[in-house]
Amino acid sequence: MSKLLLDALHCCNKDRPPVWLMRQAGRYMPQYRAIRAKHSFMQMVHDPEIATEISLLPVNLLKVDAAILFSDILVIAEALGVGLRFDEGKGPIIERPLDKPQDVDRLPLPNISESLHFVGETIKLLKPLLKVPLIGFCGAPFTLASYLIEGGVSRDFKKTKQWMLREPKSFHRLLDHIAKCTIDYIQLQIKAGVQVLQIFDSWANALGHAQFCEFALPYMQQVMQSVKGPKKIPVILFCRGSSLFATEMAATQPAAISVDWSGDIGKVRSAVPLPVALQGNLDPDLLYAPKSLLKREVKRMLKTMRNDPGYIFNLGHGIHPDVGVDAVKLLVDTVQGND
Repeated sequence: MSKLLLDALHCCNKDRPPVWLMRQAGRYMPQYRAIRAKHSFMQMVHDPEIATEISLLPVNLLKVDAAILFSDILVIAEALGVGLRFDEGKGPIIERPLDKPQDVDRLPLPNISESLHFVGETIKLLKPLLKVPLIGFCGAPFTLASYLIEGGVSRDFKKTKQWMLREPKSFHRLLDHIAKCTIDYIQLQIKAGVQVLQIFDSWANALGHAQFCEFALPYMQQVMQSVKGPKKIPVILFCRGSSLFATEMAATQPAAISVDWSGDIGKVRSAVPLPVALQGNLDPDLLYAPKSLLKREVKRMLKTMRNDPGYIFNLGHGIHPDVGVDAVKLLVDTVQGND
C-alpha cells in the first residue's frame, strides 16, 4: 500500500508529493464514456460493480496516488426523498425543491445505511483491489442545501441567499438536518473502509465572509468533528473560495485544506502553517494549454512547495470533460518525476 497520501495528510512526507485529481474518473476518459453510453449516471452510481470499475480507471491508467470513490454528493438528496435525476447537458435536477420554511420540517431523517447501501457495497468491492488509499467524500451542508432550494445548479443562488437572509432560523434547521444525514453517510463510508474523507462545499464562494462563517464553516466543522475513533480518518476540506477562507478553515483543524486555483498556494502556506496539509491548486484550464506550458506550471508549483511534508498535488477544482487524456497523464507523470 502506497503511503504517500497518508504521510502528506499527517505532514510527515519525506518523498515527492502525492498526486490525485478531482473528477479523475470522468467524461474526459474514453473508457468512462464507453461505460456511460450503456448506462445512465444514476445506474452507474447505484451499481457497485460499475462504480468500482469506474473508480479504478484512473488508478490503472494514470497511476495516481489515490483512488476516490465514484459517486455523487447528491445521493443525500436522493435519500431525503426530494427526487433526483441527472439530465444530459443540464446536470442534477431536484424534482421537488424546497420553497418555504415548513418544507424543512417535512424532510425525513432517513436510514442512511439502508437507503445508500450501494455506496458501502462499492467501497467493500473496491478496497481489496487497490494498492493506494481510498478517498470517500460528501457534500457540505450549505452546498447540499443550495441544491435542495434551487432545484439544481444555479448561477446566482438567489433563492438560497434570500431564504438564508430572510429566514435564518429555518435555514439553520435545514443545515442541521442535512449535517445529521451527512454524518450518518460518512460513518457508512468509514465502516466500509475508506481511509480519507473530503468534504466538498462547492458553492461556498457564493457567500460573503460573514455568511460563510455563519452558514457554511460551522456545518463543515460539525461533519468533520464527527469522524472519531482510535484510527481517526483524515479529513480534507474543499470549497471554491478556499484560498480566501483558508485561515478560517484552518482554525477548525482539518487534516488538510484543498485550495482553489484563485490563490497562490505559497502565500496560503504562509497563512496556514503545518500541521495543516495543503492540497491543490493548479488551474484546471491549464490542461488545455500546450504541453510545454502545462509542464512549466506544474514544475513551478512543485518548486513553490518543495520539501513541504504536508503537500498534495491536485487541481483547484475538477477536470473538465473535454480535456485530453494525454494532458492529464502528462500532469501526473510530471509530478511523479516520470516525464
